[in-house]
Amino acid sequence: MKYQWILFDADETLFHFDAFAGLRLMFSRFEVDFTPLDFEQYQQVNKPLWVDYQDGKLSAKELQHIRFESWADKLAVSTQKLNSEFLKAMADICDLLPGAQELIDALHGRVNMGIITNGFTELQMVRLQRTGLAEVFDPLVISEEVGLAKPDVGIFEHALMRMNHPDKGTVLMVGDNPHSDILGGINAGLDTCWLNWRNQTKPEGIEPNYHVGSLAELQAILLA
Repeated sequence: MKYQWILFDADETLFHFDAFAGLRLMFSRFEVDFTPLDFEQYQQVNKPLWVDYQDGKLSAKELQHIRFESWADKLAVSTQKLNSEFLKAMADICDLLPGAQELIDALHGRVNMGIITNGFTELQMVRLQRTGLAEVFDPLVISEEVGLAKPDVGIFEHALMRMNHPDKGTVLMVGDNPHSDILGGINAGLDTCWLNWRNQTKPEGIEPNYHVGSLAELQAILLA
């Protein structure tokens, strides 16, 4: 195999991230019927916050606070409580993407596997434990803990430091987001694989080494 290390994004690369289902479950525990319209309004606040977070303009705690501010006022609870309950709900519905378990099983023992994620610690740890993958990925690099988010080169450099600075030519970064995962990986000097399972249009100026539509396709390439 060409690579000694495979670094994965987490959300929508290894794990499904159905935010609407998670929010519906979370708010049902507060006896609230969370509707598609509620979700649309939530996303109007949430999506720009993630852009600012990835651009280093906002901290994880600020993002977690602002996105639930209006609901915290309505329900008379803290934003910290809502954020924690949301992450618990997301862990409760966690599910691997098709082909993820097969890929992990096929690579286990052949290559080192790590994760670099912009997600939050509370969710990442629980999901890995519940899926039995907690011992598979090392390093587990979480932006909330590092204080930098993809595509910042610094979070990739932090991962490489944790990996004892391997030859960058032996490292492949796999992710579904062409900007944070692929452009970030390219800027860090790594080979990249864009997992485009939603059949998105490739952004101009971003050229991954591999472009696949499924994890099964990636498995076939790596093990060819």
